[in-house]
Amino acid sequence: MTMTTGTTTTMIMATVTSDAPGSTDDHAVNPADLVLLRLLQLSSPALPIGAFAYSQGLEPAVAAGLVTDEASASDWILGLLAGPIAHLDLAIFARLHAAFGEGDISSVDCWNAFLLASRATAEFQAEEQHLGAALARVLVTLGIDETPESATSGSDDADLRLVPPSATSVAPAIATSLAPPVARTFARMFALATARWGIDLRPAAEAFAFTWAEAQTSAAVRLVPLGQSAGVRILAAAAHEIPRAVERALALGDDDIGSAAPMQALLSSVHETQYSRLFRS
Repeated sequence: MTMTTGTTTTMIMATVTSDAPGSTDDHAVNPADLVLLRLLQLSSPALPIGAFAYSQGLEPAVAAGLVTDEASASDWILGLLAGPIAHLDLAIFARLHAAFGEGDISSVDCWNAFLLASRATAEFQAEEQHLGAALARVLVTLGIDETPESATSGSDDADLRLVPPSATSVAPAIATSLAPPVARTFARMFALATARWGIDLRPAAEAFAFTWAEAQTSAAVRLVPLGQSAGVRILAAAAHEIPRAVERALALGDDDIGSAAPMQALLSSVHETQYSRLFRS
């Protein structure tokens, strides 16, 4: 580019580094150097999956007067983190991550179906399916995909679990054909991405939990409403507890996985018919 001032002409040369896209001397980036950046991308609220639209029962809790301030919002979020998130979501996430690492799609399908079936209300199930499908589309953009076969394949036993009881006596081949495909959960797709990128289980699980905590904190700030400083404090408290929740989840055996949050489920059921609402769950 040429700039002219009076009689002086200055040539300003643009420099293209070897790291710039399209450069002729691009060099390969070590995938290990991208682990943190990949985790930041997956857990970013800017990820276009629509997580901001769901409160997971927090909106009806606010409407019912159960969550009214920073303290009660923190209790709500930390309570769910120590309960259902640790004993169900994170425990299943760990198994999905391991199964993807081993290429065991049958196990992936089984745990995916288990998690979806554990969602207590129609809104929670719809949220799980929506976020899973949205993240799947984002991952395709990033070059990660599951083949159509792997999305619905599995062992005969796994498929039979998805068939109505009246069909369980049918020959396995017929029963398998009757089994509807199970939607991909958000945990499944998050586990797929982190496994494909070679991200270790513990940081992957912590990022997964932080994604949930950030979305819940954002919902609380808007619903209660709370100031931004209160939101920062709640999220910091959640981050402090996440390593413990992950540790608890990783210590669970298969038969110990599961958790109940009856009040959250009841509030979610009420939310389905709530007259005025900001969130979809």
